[in-house]
Amino acid sequence: MRIAYLDCASGASGDMLLGALIDAGVDQAAVQAGIDSLGLPGCRLVTTEVRKCGFRALQLVVEHEPEHAHRHLSDILGLIAGSDLTDPQQQLAERIFRRLATAEAKVHGTSIEKVHFHEVGAVDSIADIVGTAMAWDLLGVERIVCSPIPTGTGFVEIAHGRCGIPAPATGELLRGIPVAASDVAGELTTPTGAAIVGVVADRFGPLPAMTIRDIGYGAGQADFAHPNLLRLVVGDGTQDELAMPAGHSLEHDTIVLLETNLDDTRGENLGYCVEQLWQAGALDVALASLQMKKGRPGVLLSVQVAPADADRLAEMVFRETTTLGLRRSVVERMRLPRERVAVETSWGSVSGMVARLPNGPQRFSPEYADCARLARQQDVSLDTIYQAACQAYAVLHPPAIKQEETR
Repeated sequence: MRIAYLDCASGASGDMLLGALIDAGVDQAAVQAGIDSLGLPGCRLVTTEVRKCGFRALQLVVEHEPEHAHRHLSDILGLIAGSDLTDPQQQLAERIFRRLATAEAKVHGTSIEKVHFHEVGAVDSIADIVGTAMAWDLLGVERIVCSPIPTGTGFVEIAHGRCGIPAPATGELLRGIPVAASDVAGELTTPTGAAIVGVVADRFGPLPAMTIRDIGYGAGQADFAHPNLLRLVVGDGTQDELAMPAGHSLEHDTIVLLETNLDDTRGENLGYCVEQLWQAGALDVALASLQMKKGRPGVLLSVQVAPADADRLAEMVFRETTTLGLRRSVVERMRLPRERVAVETSWGSVSGMVARLPNGPQRFSPEYADCARLARQQDVSLDTIYQAACQAYAVLHPPAIKQEETR
């Protein structure tokens, strides 16, 4: 498995990310060709080797003809749709811009369709985001891990005036993402950098186990007392995540927990809400019985979501239930490495999830939907299919037998 690690000790910006990707081996000419297809006049990526506190890095600057246009999301999505980017590259670029639009809409109290992009609608920001989306695709990594993000301190001048750091949009984009303490005077993380990291990072934490193959350094434009660099480490992990060494098999990521107590929502509405939450991408949805004030029976609704989905699913809970408020907390989750597999039984194919417990043992859980489908089709019990799937997996993956040491 090819893994990338973003070491954002000095924050993140679009030019630092794209510079690090090119420095790590992504073909700059290929990225330039994709940006050319956007039809932005005279837009060119220029890279230069620089020194930051004695360390070399690649500094990327987007050169372009002067312009005074401010774009809406639809304008930018139109440029991307008409470009020569591949479908995955277009989809990634669109996700980043939609994340930016959602944050901007929230801080300005408008809709994403009406958001008037200022800094992030300029040519250099468009080139940074589209170029970075292309570069991640060309790099071909299967997992991206990112360090906690420092923001810096003080004030920054934006199109709307003087704002505290992090700028309002940056703060919104960093919801649910671990932020590192920093007393540096200056803006370390920009809205563009926060949006990109929020979309591409699979989890946040320390450098994962890997065999390092390439390292790229992207330089920031400012000079600080520390090296203003973003480091990208690219390497090979184990062939699959289930083969992680004993003692290092627990994964860590950050999720958002949404909770509310309900005592006046009809059961049918609550069931419908749970169904909608699952379909909308919730990581987990649970209901628990409560006794509320005046002895009324109630229900605790708990929803676990990815940070990027928290606002969208919260709005769904408000729409489908009678709640007047939600408790929202950011929590660190520990989970077992897992992968989806399929096994063949005499009744048909059954998919399932394989997880590796600490110190090596595997656990196979057949997919209920597949088992139920085959049970109905073959007119046998659900348990018959379930046991057949477990036996089929055990035949292919017998438990390891530890050899007794001979003396």
